[in-house]
Amino acid sequence: MKLILAAGCAAGLLATPSVWSASANSPATNAPAAKPADAMTALFGDPVIAKGKGFEIKRSELDTVVTGLKSSAAASGRVIPPAQFSQLEGQLLNRLIQIQLLLQKATAADKTAGTQKAELQISNLLAKAGSQEAFDRQLKAVGMTMPDLRSRVTQESIAQTVLTRELNVNITDAEVKKFYDANPADFERPEMVHCRHILLMTIDPITRTPLSDDQQKAKRKQADDLLKRIHGGADFAVLAKQYSEDPVSKENGGELPEFPRGQMVPEFEAAAFSLTNNQVSDVVTSTYGYHIIKLVDKSPAKKLVLSDKVPGTDITIADRVKDVLTQQKTEKLAPAYLETLRASGDVQILDADLKAVIAAMAAAAAAADTNLPAAAPEK
Repeated sequence: MKLILAAGCAAGLLATPSVWSASANSPATNAPAAKPADAMTALFGDPVIAKGKGFEIKRSELDTVVTGLKSSAAASGRVIPPAQFSQLEGQLLNRLIQIQLLLQKATAADKTAGTQKAELQISNLLAKAGSQEAFDRQLKAVGMTMPDLRSRVTQESIAQTVLTRELNVNITDAEVKKFYDANPADFERPEMVHCRHILLMTIDPITRTPLSDDQQKAKRKQADDLLKRIHGGADFAVLAKQYSEDPVSKENGGELPEFPRGQMVPEFEAAAFSLTNNQVSDVVTSTYGYHIIKLVDKSPAKKLVLSDKVPGTDITIADRVKDVLTQQKTEKLAPAYLETLRASGDVQILDADLKAVIAAMAAAAAAADTNLPAAAPEK
């Protein structure tokens, strides 16, 4: 992973799975996400599925996390195989348990530091979305609200802060500099373009099936008419707000975050990189529809220094490297500590199926450590 191109904070051991998707080659939709967790609760109640000293985890809490992850996968065109679903539930329940155990040990300083980190992460995600309205729409698509997101990210950030403190993980400036010097390729910022676009979709935004020929012809005529208006002096941003069908960018006048080659569909990318500042493209056809692109500016490739900001964030390269090195050290030290914490926390899995899954996972992990075949879980 190129450190400088990762959007958002470095993923910690307990980081929230990504629940948003926003780019010109992956248009968002306005379709509300189904909330099976609510339906299941209404039918069967909300039993406690795990507990320990000072906490309980209900079925609805796990269902909400699982639903968010499934919706996130679907938004990026991926499907979680049914065969992996039980193990996924077990992994996520383990994560929820770890968070609660760590929160029990949080000091006032941990809470302050974790909350500050969470707010920074949310502000970076909001900036990436382009507007509060676009961000709210993306959250709605995975069944979340801003308060839901803030609560979850804050809890996980505080838990991560506790874990780092408990393990006494500290990264020095010398270690950051050593990593920077040893990995020069990770800090090469490629040529980037910053542009606005208007998208008229020729596929259904939910099913991704093509529109009829007549509908596509009408969209092409509309695109040609818009291009004539732009050449006639009409404001590109105003037209994008009125007519673009990319909900992620339209509220921001069609403006997209800077991007390098390899992130957009080929037709869009080729057109964007061929433009000069303030130049407007002809109508560009892609698998999503008709685009009109206006280049805002283009940045040449360069080597980033530690004091530079990570593109699209307020985080410096030095801070990003420190986050990644902290994560690496934490991942090595955390398993043994978390196992001890779990034992002292009197953790009990009350759901029989989840208990069996987690037992099988633990047996497999133990076998991997000793290079022995995994024993079958006790019945």
